[in-house]
Amino acid sequence: MNAPIPVHVLPTFEPRPVPAAMLEALRQHFGTRCSTALAVREQHGRDESPFDVPPPEAVVYAESTEDVAFIVKLADEHAVPVIPFGVGSSLEGHLLAVQGGVSIDLSRMNAIVRVNPEDLTVTVQPGVTRNQLNREIKDAGLFFPIDPGADASIGGMSATRASGTNAVRYGTMRDNVLALTVVTAKGEVIHTGTRARKSSAGYDLTRLFVGSEGTLGVMTEITLKLYPLPEAVSAAVCHFPDVGSAVKTTIQVIQMGVPIARCELLDTHAVRAVNAHDKLSLREAPMLLMEFHGSPASVAEQAATVQEIASEFGGEDFQWATTPEERTRLWTARHRAYFAGLQMKPGCRTVTTDTCVPISRLADCVTQALAEAEAAGIQHYLVGHVGDGNFHVAYLIDPNNDAERDTAERLNKTLVERALSMQGTCTGEHGIGLHKQGFLIDEAGAGAVAMMRTLKRALDPKNIMNPGKIFAL
Repeated sequence: MNAPIPVHVLPTFEPRPVPAAMLEALRQHFGTRCSTALAVREQHGRDESPFDVPPPEAVVYAESTEDVAFIVKLADEHAVPVIPFGVGSSLEGHLLAVQGGVSIDLSRMNAIVRVNPEDLTVTVQPGVTRNQLNREIKDAGLFFPIDPGADASIGGMSATRASGTNAVRYGTMRDNVLALTVVTAKGEVIHTGTRARKSSAGYDLTRLFVGSEGTLGVMTEITLKLYPLPEAVSAAVCHFPDVGSAVKTTIQVIQMGVPIARCELLDTHAVRAVNAHDKLSLREAPMLLMEFHGSPASVAEQAATVQEIASEFGGEDFQWATTPEERTRLWTARHRAYFAGLQMKPGCRTVTTDTCVPISRLADCVTQALAEAEAAGIQHYLVGHVGDGNFHVAYLIDPNNDAERDTAERLNKTLVERALSMQGTCTGEHGIGLHKQGFLIDEAGAGAVAMMRTLKRALDPKNIMNPGKIFAL
């Protein structure tokens, strides 16, 4: 197997300075929306990954597709890297300027362009965040279900093919993006897809860009599927004697075809962290946090079935949250689990895994990963979207302690190897970025990665679109 890039050793990249002429052209066109201030650059040169990389040379705040096209045309002319920036919540180093260049901040492109409630679609700019979108469409009786832990931007979520707690029922960004407006590496504006729910027209360029991590183009408008708000919603927590029992319950629920909307696992460490962070009083034991959507009768039936299955595996202390306030409190705590975990070890950084395996192999994969972390003596916690076989072990490391870094990387490598041997993946929703490039070759094979490189060179011959991510050219 190819070794992953160690968290504290990056491949050597040749920086590509931004010529003075390009900087001057950006200042002339954008005025104060073009910044070279160190504080602004540093803000755009750091994400939630454990990498430390010099910041971009400049940051430009785009406000329209035309702005993005202007920046990219200049970048193409001078062969300078451009890196799209949403809210900075990436875990894999996607937004880091490893070859220098210009960060394109898309946060001001945060308009809801068009809502079509009769067709259950919406078109948004990339800076719209998932919470903003749901607030603005709630009164129409609609919601957008994809919900990674952070309040990420729709552009960033599309770029990484994100998912989250609802994926077991509603799918991922791949399943929910219908059409795009994209600025290509030449600065040309193209449109992919339509608002129709299906099409057989040519290559599926929409899904080529979704998950491309900013390496093929910059998305400036995104058309999404929406869903009616469920008539009835009920959430429940259930505690188990061990993680394996919780996972076996999940497997049985999925195999029986129960249309559960959310099924999240927290190990004891994660429950303890969210209790402290959100002032909750959950029992500190492995826990499933579940949610059911549908009519009142179907929700009651689903819940009763799951409760019966859970009891067979030692599940107990079922607690129901039927009011919106109770549900919001529980799910807010779950979405804050990453930041709650960081508080377990002040000053730490995380090496976060993202494996996903076929549901039948999930129990073995999870229990072995936790046993190895305990044996290694490294501080950690586990959360997982176990309804679709995806889970995250977060290893908490002192950024100045090489021994802890090496231990976390060794554990991560072992976990990925196990997942791949089970015909799973090294990344279910975070993307490759900088950290998983060796694993991509192990998973996809050298021939498939070579084809990806061919596509990259064809669409971005000067390698200016977020270079150094997914693979090095």
